[in-house]
Amino acid sequence: MVGTRAALRYARATLNLAKEKGLAKEVNNDMILIQKTIEENHDLEVMLKSPVIKSDLKRSVLKEVFEKKVNPITIGLLKLLIENKRPALLNLVAKEYIVIYDFLQGVEVAQVTSAVPLTKELEKTILKRVQEAVGKEISLNNIVDPSIIGGFVLRVGDELYDSSVAYRLKDLLSQFEDNQYISKI
Repeated sequence: MVGTRAALRYARATLNLAKEKGLAKEVNNDMILIQKTIEENHDLEVMLKSPVIKSDLKRSVLKEVFEKKVNPITIGLLKLLIENKRPALLNLVAKEYIVIYDFLQGVEVAQVTSAVPLTKELEKTILKRVQEAVGKEISLNNIVDPSIIGGFVLRVGDELYDSSVAYRLKDLLSQFEDNQYISKI
């Protein structure tokens, strides 16, 4: 919880600076790149969270990975997180920035949890249907969770639609447990 609150503070401060400089959209694109890069590279995520790896090494890795690809404001954030010994927050800061930026732009975030990554074609289909249902611009965030076995869980705002295999199996088990005839056997 503390990490999330700290990440939110870093994200807000970064967004405020980016808005001041007229670069909020560019920094948002950087945050999307950072989030995607960390989530696709488990070793990078582990390295950022490791208390054993020295800050200098983390700084040089982040510099190598992002320096030529991101805005100077984003570079400043990376340096600040390293100086404050908080590089493990980088992915959370990126996520929080994206959420705040989308909110300010009037974009609703739909979170789709699936057992495997969504294909681009399926992502487009889901995005189109959710936008039609909600009547707003939607940003899609895919979370991969093998524990749902199959199907998907869709969350848009306070609405939740769970068509996962794990949910259906749990529901079926509950129906069996509630059935009086089975308990007599």
